[in-house]
Amino acid sequence: MKFELTKKSRRTCWLNSNGMLASRPMRLVWRSKTASGKRALQWDSLVPADRINVTVSKGWVTLKGEVEWQYQKENAERDVRKLWGVKGVSNFITIKPRVRASELKDKIEQALIRSVKTDAERLTVEVEGSKVILEGTVRSWAERDEAERAAWLAPGVTSVDNRITISYW
Repeated sequence: MKFELTKKSRRTCWLNSNGMLASRPMRLVWRSKTASGKRALQWDSLVPADRINVTVSKGWVTLKGEVEWQYQKENAERDVRKLWGVKGVSNFITIKPRVRASELKDKIEQALIRSVKTDAERLTVEVEGSKVILEGTVRSWAERDEAERAAWLAPGVTSVDNRITISYW
């Protein structure tokens, strides 16, 4: 734990595992790294920490578990990546949807219609399990990106194959 000792000294001090002051950071025990990773996930309200298992080996963090949304998977990785001493993260979190494929297709199509940036009539959406395939033509890169973003925001999407082409005419 890092803190400033006094305002006059402007010296940065650290607490070691015994709670004693140290002038430089100590190497953390890997068990406490695992606890730090779990704590980091608990502090993020967007991540269901109770459904994610964190293990640490030689500075490499492994995440396993199931979540419902892509952003939860990304936030979990971001939360543990910024911990001190983390060399890398293996994110094996899977996305398990609560919706059926037909519902998923309807939700994505409705999102495309609501979006101001996309021309939904020129796009088609196909769903194979939790994989979404987008096809059609749009007039700009912004429209293409917006369509992909709308697909990723649907619950349970694990991958998006964006086959949309851009036609400037």
